[in-house]
Amino acid sequence: MELIFLGTGAGVPSKERNVSAIALSILEEVNNIWLFDCGEATQHQILHTSIKPRKINKIFITHLHGDHLFGLPGLLSSRSFQGGDSPLTIYGPKGIKQFIDVSLKASGSHLTYPLEIIELSSGILFADSQFEVSCQKLEHGVPSYGFRIKEKDKIGELKVDKLKDIGITPGPIYKKIKEHETIELSDGRIIHRKDFIGPPKKGRVLSILGDTRSTSKNVSFIEDSDVLIHEATFEDEAQEQARKYFHSTTTEAAQLAKDGHVKKLILTHISSRYQKEDLPRLLKEAQAIFPNTTLAEDFSRFNVKYQH
Repeated sequence: MELIFLGTGAGVPSKERNVSAIALSILEEVNNIWLFDCGEATQHQILHTSIKPRKINKIFITHLHGDHLFGLPGLLSSRSFQGGDSPLTIYGPKGIKQFIDVSLKASGSHLTYPLEIIELSSGILFADSQFEVSCQKLEHGVPSYGFRIKEKDKIGELKVDKLKDIGITPGPIYKKIKEHETIELSDGRIIHRKDFIGPPKKGRVLSILGDTRSTSKNVSFIEDSDVLIHEATFEDEAQEQARKYFHSTTTEAAQLAKDGHVKKLILTHISSRYQKEDLPRLLKEAQAIFPNTTLAEDFSRFNVKYQH
């Protein structure tokens, strides 16, 4: 799992930061890429990366403000011209279907792939053999959602030395033992997987919150995440302004990370009022509360690591 930040600004694009978009590359896990928000010029940002739009099979829109979705019609159309013929699912608040339908119809765009649009309500969005994704409504001026991506626990490592001790040498048989609870060997012996497997590897958890006013109601939703991505539109001393505009400050995001016992906090959605020289100060504000904090920039990349 790798995070690629395509846009880390707030409200309007600037020379340093485009508006919101985050790609989650799960190519190694399921050979797909998921996109979280799609602000204006996201497809242009993608050109500066190795991301192939045809690999994007799910897009999650946190809310319907323009800096989070104005890039969507263009990306959907371009995907047709770039070899995209596999199904694509879009998740977003009520109104996302109307926005997409009108945009495509008015522009005469015709997609070459099946498109499914699912409008959000809090709870589990979907679950398969490898991932479970849930969402929760946040506190913003319009309906805005956070997403929690939970990877299912993986089966433990084979105890190779123990297998060798009973005369089972490396080969295709190891794969069979790991994939089946019980197998019978050619000599008639019955092998039970549970006797030769280590403890399961705990799946990774990633939480991505859309624009939100700071609130303790989000603690249980992001609790124990390996990575929390949170907006930090304002600096600490602008808490009153942040509350007025339904946004969060650097320190409010850091406090949530601390209260939720997350492993790493990544700040994004930085107001264009802050210049390059302001960034160390913004980061320091958050790190004073939650030391393992990073401030994302456009094209920043982060691996979501397994915890030991």
